[in-house]
Amino acid sequence: MVLSHCGQTKASPKAVLSTKPDKQVFIRETVTLRCDLQGGGDTQWTYRWYKEDHMVSPLETSQEYIINFVSESDSGKYTCRGERRSDSQSSEISNAATLTVSAAEAQAVLSVSLQSWLTEGDSVTLSCEVRGSSRGWTFSWYRDNGRLLSEISRGSGGSYTLSPAAPHHTGVYVCRAERGDPAYHTQYSNPQRLWVAAASPPASLIISPNRSQHFSNDSLSLSCEGQNNSTEWRVKQYALSERGSDCSSGWGSATESKSNISSLSSSHTGVYWCESESGGSSNPVNITVHNGSVILESPAHPLNKGDPLTLHCLYRHTKSSNLTADFYKDGSLLQTQTTGEMTIHTVSKSDEGLYHCKLPEGGESPQSWISVRGTSFSVLSLLSSLMAAFPYLLVTIILGVKCYRARAKPDGEDRTHAVIEAEESL
Repeated sequence: MVLSHCGQTKASPKAVLSTKPDKQVFIRETVTLRCDLQGGGDTQWTYRWYKEDHMVSPLETSQEYIINFVSESDSGKYTCRGERRSDSQSSEISNAATLTVSAAEAQAVLSVSLQSWLTEGDSVTLSCEVRGSSRGWTFSWYRDNGRLLSEISRGSGGSYTLSPAAPHHTGVYVCRAERGDPAYHTQYSNPQRLWVAAASPPASLIISPNRSQHFSNDSLSLSCEGQNNSTEWRVKQYALSERGSDCSSGWGSATESKSNISSLSSSHTGVYWCESESGGSSNPVNITVHNGSVILESPAHPLNKGDPLTLHCLYRHTKSSNLTADFYKDGSLLQTQTTGEMTIHTVSKSDEGLYHCKLPEGGESPQSWISVRGTSFSVLSLLSSLMAAFPYLLVTIILGVKCYRARAKPDGEDRTHAVIEAEESL
């Protein structure tokens, strides 16, 4: 407390310490500590800064204490205090702000709202977050070799939405965040590849056996069937550890538009598709190779609304299908079947999701995404239907007009003459 000129006491100003960007920062960021005095009155104040109750800065006229390129040694509890020389008045010690400096550089993490393989017309949202921090970040989005996308989003988390998705959106996406002045950038995020297949692709990838999950050491055959020359197509693979590669690069034996893998391993897990030299591609197919004892037999290709769906829970060490199995969708138990299989007679969009199965005696399959497409309807098919029905519509219209005219004639005339005349005109 300080005695005023009137013989009365006056409360000391209260110091409030704030940090920018926040109390959780990363190595080499710039941190600004600010000391505000509540009830200080005028601006004739200087400031002292303390770390762990030890002064780290002499009297300063600025309300801000800036630490450039922070390191782990800058971590600690900070406080501040204001002093006024004109009357030797001091503020109270501020609240303590604990600064934590992470030894690692900030890392952006990218995720998708649905699966990575889409059909033309679908919507997908990419989400970007900074691991261990949520305040003050600006997010930027990049695609295919660092090309900056037009959208930049701000907030606690960034999002980038493709709606509707089109084949030209196929590519590898990454994100990065920045904050502060001067700007501090995170590392680029994990890459996330998106596949957007055309509604009517020019080629199809045929898989044998036709399922999305396979046991390790089993064999797998993949072949391309194009609408025109099938020999121009090549089977391609994309794994998380590499970009797209041809079958002939070492993961299988290639013969024209076919690829055979005699002994599957976990390295064969990835997305497969057919691609031509001209840039055409088939729908992508996600293949999972499992080292465990249980897999889910599910269709490798998307289903259409109204199609039947049968799932089998397969056990590596027996060919018997009479296994009691639990079937799950999106992590929730869906059915328990003593036959080892589950059937949905007519699928709808609500049946789309992640499925897996589990055996009571032990063993659980990986998850597989089952996609359900809507019934296709195009302007071209509508026009084709109208053209096919046009002659019949024309006859009906002409007959109707002639009959109407015949009814309008005097009673003595033959009304059937109009119908004969109409037939002759056709």
